[in-house]
Amino acid sequence: MNQEHPSPARKGWRLGLALIGFLAIAAFFLLSEHRAHALGILPFVLLLLCPLLHLFGHGGHDHESGKGDRP
Repeated sequence: MNQEHPSPARKGWRLGLALIGFLAIAAFFLLSEHRAHALGILPFVLLLLCPLLHLFGHGGHDHESGKGDRP
């Protein structure tokens, strides 16, 4: 009577696959039920992000290096 037990790696793979399936189903129902709320608030989120993008989006301009270059 030689019964094969699944290896721990195989159990982990099955658990991960089940978790991905559960998260996909949960995401589907979350998006389908709350789509009107999420899309209705989207314009306000974009307006609120404008000041943040203005403040933090200018980091690539390198404002400090140009101070000593001009005569």
